Amino acid sequence: MKLTNHDMSDTFRQAMRSFAGNVSVITVGEGDERSGLVATSTVSLSVEPATMLVCVNRSASSWPLFERYRHFGVNALRPDQKAIAERFSGKGGVKGAERYALGTWRKGETGAPLLQGAAVAIDCEIQDMIEWTTHSILIGRVRSVAIGDASAALVYWQGDYRPLTAENRVVSGV
Repeated sequence: MKLTNHDMSDTFRQAMRSFAGNVSVITVGEGDERSGLVATSTVSLSVEPATMLVCVNRSASSWPLFERYRHFGVNALRPDQKAIAERFSGKGGVKGAERYALGTWRKGETGAPLLQGAAVAIDCEIQDMIEWTTHSILIGRVRSVAIGDASAALVYWQGDYRPLTAENRVVSGV
């Protein structure tokens, strides 16, 4: 039986939920023109030069700000920051600068908002934006890195935010 495009999209979306992904808040803009979103598609692209790759849906309300400001922050969240993830996912209709009501934010070297107390906060200058179907692939040159308490992480798995701690990590050979 051949799957339709719609069936394939649903099946693929369901399959991707089996991949656990680090929850990061991707931030952009300055002042009242700040926004951001939650992403699990955030990875290092290279170490030399230090470069990040982030995928952003072009229908996201914050997408135009990436082109305008040419920077972004990658803020890897801890389990106790789940409420911040929910705000940046748009829960309750929260948009734009209102998403920054929780947490303490500082301005990075590029101007990107960075979360104090994040497991890791990385400030990036956009080097390239590649359009691919519904998304833009952002390639960002790392300008600064702040490593906080990275003893636990917030991950997205099977459609929900979940804590990842030393107690529930996978042990090699088990």
